[in-house]
Amino acid sequence: MLGLFGTLNLATRSLATQRGGTEVAGHNLANVSNPAYARQRMRIETSVAMLSELGPQGTGADGVSIERLRNTLLDGQIVQEASVLGSLSSQQQALQYAQANLGQRLDRQASGAEGAAAASGVGGAQGLAETVTGLFAAFQGLSTNPTSLTDRQAVMIKAQDLATQFNQVSRRLGEVNTLLNRSVSSEVDQVNAAIKDIASLNAQIMGIEGAAGMANDLRDARQLRLEELGKLASITVTESGSGAVNVTLDGVAMTAGRKVVEQLEAYDPGDGRLLLRGQTSGTAINLSSGSLQGTIEARDGDVAVLQTQIDKLAGALISRVNAVHSAGYALDGSTGENIFGGTDAATISINALLLDQPGRVQASGVAGSVGDNQVILAMARLSEESQASLGGQTFSESYNQAVSRLGSSLSSLNGQIDNETLVSDMLIRQRDSVSGVSLDEEMTDLIRFQRAFQASARLVSTVDEMLEIVVSMKR
Repeated sequence: MLGLFGTLNLATRSLATQRGGTEVAGHNLANVSNPAYARQRMRIETSVAMLSELGPQGTGADGVSIERLRNTLLDGQIVQEASVLGSLSSQQQALQYAQANLGQRLDRQASGAEGAAAASGVGGAQGLAETVTGLFAAFQGLSTNPTSLTDRQAVMIKAQDLATQFNQVSRRLGEVNTLLNRSVSSEVDQVNAAIKDIASLNAQIMGIEGAAGMANDLRDARQLRLEELGKLASITVTESGSGAVNVTLDGVAMTAGRKVVEQLEAYDPGDGRLLLRGQTSGTAINLSSGSLQGTIEARDGDVAVLQTQIDKLAGALISRVNAVHSAGYALDGSTGENIFGGTDAATISINALLLDQPGRVQASGVAGSVGDNQVILAMARLSEESQASLGGQTFSESYNQAVSRLGSSLSSLNGQIDNETLVSDMLIRQRDSVSGVSLDEEMTDLIRFQRAFQASARLVSTVDEMLEIVVSMKR
């Protein structure tokens, strides 16, 4: 038999166990609004039984550990989905920057399998589409009255507007590239900070779990940092027997236990595009997802293609307009002048001589025939001609294709983000059903532990009374 003192010990252990359960429930309630927290539960086991003349007799219960309710499979999936969503979101943001700096509103309209885009000015401003159309309209206007100085001046003003518009678009797209490079640098710093934090948390977890139980709260903090890191870059996470997690990027180990073995570095290979490599090893790192990868993919993909197409359009327009114009004759019989200078959107410029002296615009195809309009009419018809340098497209078709590609990519990303958000939200809800704190459940546990504590205290009082009776019998 346990005896009175054995029963008193049983009651004392029960008090401690119920008090511990109350403390765990209180800790859960305190973290009910903490999204990184996983609810905890006291693991209670039956104490070791004692042999008696009646057989093995129970000695109560002990709180042996505090468990953290986590589904590691869901945690891993959430990190992966955060990485995919981070990539899509950063690409979306980059293309939105490009759209804004293009100075053109993109109104996508379904047309065939790929769709088309109608481009129009933003806020009443004239975009490239309108400016190109305006130039050829000015050519057409001059062809009806080739001796008009007013119409000639209008041609040069439209040409100047077009050159300025190309310059502005090129500069703005260059600023988008600069902005995206800065984003890469900033996110590299965030990745390195997260790696350091994970290594530090590894050290704390290993220290605590090597001497005591599970470091539940520290593990929650580490999981949060892993998810933040996953949003930035695609990572592979493996857990060691010591409780630490090891993180790798594209096969390059970043952490090993409590140590940071490598960090990320952004570097310029010589073409102005920041890429990634290991800071110490110099190993090139190519990420498969994460906002870093998305930023780089958008910069070197759709944004770079848009810049290239705009440059090709400017180059083709400069070449063809100059080729036709330089063969014509001005009002004073002069010839050989170009309307445009430069070779692409960044360098296109206007011939200042023609701007100052519009009579020098070479509209005639016959020397000495000031009323002839052959050349200026041929320049007007350029808008309808297929250009070999533009893949057989007209100037407008080439520009619309560039705008359409950007609009289609942005539309596709919007759809992918919607789908990915649904998946991520579903996974988080599934995890919350396991790890989330339920107010009703915790309040029920509080009442249960409170009642058990009261009953255990009553047992102590009863045994105390019994001991007094036994002592008084000895007198």
